[in-house]
Amino acid sequence: MTLPPPRQAKPVQLEVSPDLLPVYANLARIAHGSTEFVLDFARFLPGDRQAQVGARVIMSPLAAKLLLQALTENMARYENTFGAVNVPSSSTLADHLFKPLNPPEGPPEKDKE
Repeated sequence: MTLPPPRQAKPVQLEVSPDLLPVYANLARIAHGSTEFVLDFARFLPGDRQAQVGARVIMSPLAAKLLLQALTENMARYENTFGAVNVPSSSTLADHLFKPLNPPEGPPEKDKE
C-alpha cells in the first residue's frame, strides 16, 4: 500500500479592513498561562507616567513559538540587508528606550555690542 503524496498548503490570503488603524508600539508586555500567551503592545512617550496599550494579542503557545521563529528569521534578513541591530548592554533596554530627553538647546545668543 502506498501513501498519497502530502497535500501542499495553500498560502493564506490576508484581508486588511480599511477601518483598521495601525498601532505604533515601542513597548511590549508578555504574559502567559498554561494555554495562552498575551502580548500587550503599548506606546510610552517621554514625560508620560504610564504607557498606553494600543493592542492586545492572545495566542496559543504554538502560535507564539511560530511567531518567535518568524521574527527571528525576519530579523536575520533585515540585518543582512541593513546591518546589525545592536541592543545596548550597559543598561537595561527600558533605560535605553525611555531615558529622559534632554531639552533642545536654544538658539545661540548673539554677541551684545
